[in-house]
Order: sequence, then C-alpha cells, then structure tokens
Amino acid sequence: MSDFTQADHDEPRWAPVLAILGVFAFLEVLPHHVYALPRWISYAVLVAAIVPMVLVTLSSENAAWLRVEHVAIMLLAGVYAGNTAAELGDMVGIITVHPPETRSVSLLTSSFTIWITNVLTFSLLYWQIDAGGPARLARSMAGRPDWLFPQTSAPELAPPDWRPLYVDYLSLAFNTAAAFSPTDVLPLTRRAKGLMMIESAIALLTLVLVAARAVNVIP
Repeated sequence: MSDFTQADHDEPRWAPVLAILGVFAFLEVLPHHVYALPRWISYAVLVAAIVPMVLVTLSSENAAWLRVEHVAIMLLAGVYAGNTAAELGDMVGIITVHPPETRSVSLLTSSFTIWITNVLTFSLLYWQIDAGGPARLARSMAGRPDWLFPQTSAPELAPPDWRPLYVDYLSLAFNTAAAFSPTDVLPLTRRAKGLMMIESAIALLTLVLVAARAVNVIP
C-alpha cells in the first residue's frame, strides 16, 4: 500500500492550474520586449508542470507524482522568474536609454504582465517550500513552517485540521506585491523573508519605474 493517506486528495489542483494558465495567457496576449528563453521552452515547462498536477489529483498511487510535481513547479517558477527579471531589465533600459521611443500602452501592459507573473511565481514557490511542500504534508512529514498563518496561531478560530492551501499562498504573494510587506501572514525563516524581499523589490521596481513612466508619457 502507498504511504500516502487521504490527505493527498485534500487539495485539488484546479486553483494553481488555472493560475498558471491565466498568467500564460497574459504572456501570450500582451506585448513584450524580450524573452529570456526560447518560446518553445515556455510551452514545454508549462506542460511539464500541469501534467503531474493533474495526475496527482487523478491517481490513487501518487507518491511519485507529488515528487515530480514539486520538481516541475520549481522549474516553472524558475523559468517565470528568469523571464520576468529579463523583461523588467529590458523595460528599465527602454525607459532610461530610449525615453522618446517609449510607447505608453506597451509599457503599461508589459508592467502589468510583469507584476502578475511576479505574484504567480512567488505564490507557487511559497506553496512548494512551506514546511516541505504538499508532498511532505501529504505524508504527515511536514518540517518547520516558513510562514505563520493566523489560523495556525489562533486554532480556535479556524476549522478543524486547517492547513494552508495554494489559494492562501496566492493571497500571501498578492499582498506582498501590493503592500510590499507582510500583512496577516508572518515569515518565520530566513528563506521566507528573502523570497518576500525579492518579490517586493520586483513589484516596487515595476510600479515605480515602469508604470510611473508609462503614465507620464500618456498624451
């Protein structure tokens, strides 16, 4: 028998799958200036991440698929992060080096895409590293938590057996990018603090340097 319990199926994967597909659609529709990697790699990584997530939900013996899912999502997050950093650098270069040639609509849509991709990338990272990620949680082998959620610190206010799911990490990533600081969820480890600092820095640079410049050049 598998060493996994019914907890494997407690978290449907539809939320992260929809988030990934949604941001990928933004990347395809909105105008961009640079890609860090060839386009086919983005498609390959997308499929490689979604397939194990679907199989984790459908399979009854999913110990191996949970491990594959972890590796695939970390790879996807790495690709998204690299492309986001490259595109942000390109946007800053366009603003500072060629301001007369800057198009406001292109800058606005590109900055919006960078911000959304930043939120998705870090939500996936938070979900996969906190206490060892879903694979360790499913086996009741969770390590030290990286974030303290209010439901954990006040269990009397939370449903029985509450644990954070992907949507909770998506909310954490969104608040970090929007407020540039922790809100109701507190980082407990150095890697959690470091990741939140990087996410906040990307969001701040995007909004201040790119979006602000785009607004200023609108006729």
